[in-house]
Amino acid sequence: MKPKALILHATGTNRDLEAAQALELAGAEVEIVHLNLLRRGERRWMDYQLLALPGGFSYADALGAGKLLALDLTAYFAEQVRLFVERGRPVIGICNGFQALVKAGILPGDGAAKATLTFNDAGHFECRWVRLSPLSQRCIWTRGLEQDIACPVSHGEGKFVLDDPQALDDLRQRDQIALVYARPDGSPAAGVYPANPNGSLADIAGLCNPQGNVLGLMPHPEDHILPLQHPRWTRREGGLLGLPLFINGVRFAGEL
Repeated sequence: MKPKALILHATGTNRDLEAAQALELAGAEVEIVHLNLLRRGERRWMDYQLLALPGGFSYADALGAGKLLALDLTAYFAEQVRLFVERGRPVIGICNGFQALVKAGILPGDGAAKATLTFNDAGHFECRWVRLSPLSQRCIWTRGLEQDIACPVSHGEGKFVLDDPQALDDLRQRDQIALVYARPDGSPAAGVYPANPNGSLADIAGLCNPQGNVLGLMPHPEDHILPLQHPRWTRREGGLLGLPLFINGVRFAGEL
């Protein structure tokens, strides 16, 4: 049987259909569920084997990007989310979803240093294609990926920072840095704009929890799951699809 994927929908979410397509192509049975259905008990968290928090502007980013969605997760669904994560079920938060996971304290996780995603160094909204290099073998989403990923970013608050810069070493030692920004040739971005589009610490584009089942990332790999989605596809350029990342997550969910 195909694993069932729950895609959370809140007012303002607008990238759930793209996430659904990526997870379906990866082999999951997908349902987009509004948070109110979960609050009323019309859907149950533990009926699903995979959770996705898609991108968009949940609650119009009032009080900060992903902040109100994070409050939903901690005020109404704290126990359900805790059980989902502790039982090792795959979770992915993309862009706004990553912001919510961080601001809810789900990432970096397990008492790690506090982190946030704040305004881009460039001082404006970034919408451009970037290259990502997978690093973590702990993260079930990036484990075994042999190629980089090319995909767009689309955010105004994507700069990853830690309240204690020394905690960066802990993230590295725990193998929690899942994805980093790279230059077009695949070499490290080294903090250089626009390869690193927001000024994130250590070029961090994606982060997992210590258990490795929760991934948050700012870029949108769900927007490059087919060759024709590459902006230079008509010039016979492409490759570096984001689909293998979703295949990893769905395959892991199916083994639970």
